[in-house]
Amino acid sequence: MMAKKPTPREAPREAATGRGVWSGQLRLALVSIPVQLISAVRTGARLSFHQVDAKSHKRIRYEKVAPGIGPVDSKNIVKGFEISKGNYVLVTDEDIDKVKLEARRTIDLIQFVDYGEIDPIYFEKPYFVVPDGKLAQEAYAVLRDALRGSRKMGLGQFVMRGREYVAALKPCGRGLMLETLRFSDEVRTAAPFFADISDEQADSELLEMAQDLIKRKTQKFEPGRFHDHYTEALRRLIEAKAKHVTPVDEGGADEEGERGNVIDLVAALRQSVQQNQAPKEPAAKPKRRSRAG
Repeated sequence: MMAKKPTPREAPREAATGRGVWSGQLRLALVSIPVQLISAVRTGARLSFHQVDAKSHKRIRYEKVAPGIGPVDSKNIVKGFEISKGNYVLVTDEDIDKVKLEARRTIDLIQFVDYGEIDPIYFEKPYFVVPDGKLAQEAYAVLRDALRGSRKMGLGQFVMRGREYVAALKPCGRGLMLETLRFSDEVRTAAPFFADISDEQADSELLEMAQDLIKRKTQKFEPGRFHDHYTEALRRLIEAKAKHVTPVDEGGADEEGERGNVIDLVAALRQSVQQNQAPKEPAAKPKRRSRAG
């Protein structure tokens, strides 16, 4: 029997292997464990659109121009940092290479903290940490179980792609997970935004009702229970309309050209949302027939 092919709406089962984005040593004191980092999140799960010319149905391409000069050759384009309105400090790729940090290929665990001690706003991107080779598995398992038993997270810094990151290491299932953290100057202070909110104690009766409601609705977190309904509906719409699309030759039909059946998805989605949000009319009660006297 042939295996069932997953439809575009079904998320394919992910392979147990993945391409590592970083490899090196996870080090605690004198113990070094060879590991690899693998991104724990998938990109491309949400849909994105291209801009298309409504007349020719060809994709819009952008030309790089300088005001008053016109198109600029790509070899003359460099990075610039605006220090004041219209004034830039030019920085070349060679300049950036000079200040890139040397990849030491080690993550030194220099501190441990309790779970919940770090504000969630600091967590940025998760990576799976996997042992690099069978010889690394024993030390890896010891570190994993030690962190789990003590309910601690390890903190350290490492270099990836020329940049330095702060990292938090914690157990994750049978393995370990590393999450990069934002630096303190990247995080806004919340107090100014909450300054106008009253700090008076809430009404005790209302507070008790809210707490009771929270208690009754408290359940174990099941991520599969939550769905991106908008993306799912959008994908179904595209699949249905794609059956009637005629491919457009990007190479070069004339101005009149053969028009593909390009769908105005924004209008279609707006119509779908309006239909779904339209209040349902209550069913009219059948009129009683008068009995013949």
